[in-house]
Amino acid sequence: MSKKDTTAVSDAAKSSIWGGRFSRGPSQLMQDINASIAYDKQLYRQDIDGSKAHATMLATCGIISDADCAAIHDGLTKISTEIETGEFVFSAALEDIHMNVESRLADLIGEPARRLHTARSRNDQVATDFKLWVRASIDALDDALAALQEALLDKADEHCDTIMPGFTHLQTAQPVTFGFHLMAYVEMLGRDRGRLIDARVRLNESPLGAAALAGTSFPIDRHQTAELLGFDRPAANAMDAVSDRDFALELLAAASICAVHLSRLAEEMVIWSSDRFAFISLSDAFTTGSSIMPQKRNPDAAELVRAKPGRIIGSLNGLLIVLKGLPLAYGKDMQEDKEGVFDAVDSLAIAIAATSGMVRDMTANKDAMRAALTTGFPTATDLADYMVRELGLPFREAHHASGSIVALAAKKGCDLDALSLAEMQTVEPRIKADIMGILTVESAVAARTSFGGTAPTELKARIADARSRFNIKG
Repeated sequence: MSKKDTTAVSDAAKSSIWGGRFSRGPSQLMQDINASIAYDKQLYRQDIDGSKAHATMLATCGIISDADCAAIHDGLTKISTEIETGEFVFSAALEDIHMNVESRLADLIGEPARRLHTARSRNDQVATDFKLWVRASIDALDDALAALQEALLDKADEHCDTIMPGFTHLQTAQPVTFGFHLMAYVEMLGRDRGRLIDARVRLNESPLGAAALAGTSFPIDRHQTAELLGFDRPAANAMDAVSDRDFALELLAAASICAVHLSRLAEEMVIWSSDRFAFISLSDAFTTGSSIMPQKRNPDAAELVRAKPGRIIGSLNGLLIVLKGLPLAYGKDMQEDKEGVFDAVDSLAIAIAATSGMVRDMTANKDAMRAALTTGFPTATDLADYMVRELGLPFREAHHASGSIVALAAKKGCDLDALSLAEMQTVEPRIKADIMGILTVESAVAARTSFGGTAPTELKARIADARSRFNIKG
């Protein structure tokens, strides 16, 4: 038979998992589209852990012998070692990680391996493996986000008194501190961690033992396997257990929001490190040069973090579309559930790591930040607040008067604190000399002591509170 004959029956196909129903093997094209081993082999730890738990339960329930269980455990441990040392040979003809492991187990221990699949299906097996992988990924991402929060908190602590412009519409709005600005991202990342933790709580139900879709007639103990694998409980409905991919969607949704947060910070790093701003500098560790312009220092790491939401959100959209309208219980469509998740987690993990590195690496240019406050009239709101507080003006009237004084300063080409008292009194005669101590940016920052405000004293309190809330060491 020619090697090009795509209907040729391979040895693997002869011993196919499909059993006696099929007399011929699949075409090569069918094998190619059907196989998932190229990417699902990274589930090997979860697959082996799930199989060990299943074998233990089968033995406890008297469905297989203790001797078979021991042989299965020994064989699976050997397979794990082979995979980790690179000795294991993966076969696309065996489709996926489950059959690759089971086939190798049969080579190693013989007949007991064929008893392992009693009272389970690849449907509940893959759902269990995938849930275990997602759960471990959530834990790893949470640790990484905590490390990024720590980097931001340390940098914020260092810059509680470093004054910079706060922007709206990328226009100078009010003076804030650099530490205050960074703390906004600490809060965003805290919500990201909360979403991941919430998703972890919901996913922590075991599909194992749901079998293909309807449960099994064998006297199994699903609570035992759930406990052995660290789940809170078994999933309550077998059909839902094998059909559910909410846990993957929730991970992708949380990852997408988190990636957007990282992208916003990355964009600010790009802006801040530009020649026109020069608020921060990044070292050679997180920048690159130009192939033609020798003077360039490009913030490539930040730009790549800025781009990551594209592929992460794409993975979320892709899985939503795969699942949309998919009838219960299982369809081969669901094999498309993993690649996007694997890629999204990898992309988010490296984006978090790169951001942590850049935050610790960046150096604040305090002089440039302070100099940027000499334009844009950043204390105009303080002037309006003064007229409300000291003169009793309604805020809208004070806002109008403050705007008129800003126009006066703009005409003179100076900032508000450079105007004389007499000049301000041409707009509002009741303004007194004490206004001169209010219109500096240092005074404006120090005055904002409301909870969550930018005043250094308040900021230090919020940093301490954040370290406690998010369990970040000081």
